[in-house]
Amino acid sequence: MGVRDNVHILIVDDMSTSRGLITQAMDELGITNYDTENDGTTALKRLAARPVHLVISDYNMPGMNGLELLAALRQTKPTARIGFILITGRADKELLAKGQSLGMNNYLAKPFTTAQMKTCIERVVGPL
Repeated sequence: MGVRDNVHILIVDDMSTSRGLITQAMDELGITNYDTENDGTTALKRLAARPVHLVISDYNMPGMNGLELLAALRQTKPTARIGFILITGRADKELLAKGQSLGMNNYLAKPFTTAQMKTCIERVVGPL
């Protein structure tokens, strides 16, 4: 069993279309162990109860954006080491610098291809 079979991913995005594009990429990559949430607050509660290996989160969400979710994850021991990939349509230097200062592991600019998603994930968890 490789990383592809063992990695558990939580996808967090408030837009069902975007969640669908991310889960479609997961399916194309042969990653089946993933769950989805549609907001950062619910995701944080879920992760506190049951941490995963990797979070793939949209940046722009109401209530708690992706970087606020990342900051909250880094505050507690059970979730501090979860891998974190930020997906954003606004990959400017300021946003990326803030993400890196919070411990973001990687980011992916929208729109993305499945190949780009694979490369992004592999830079965090290793070869799929």
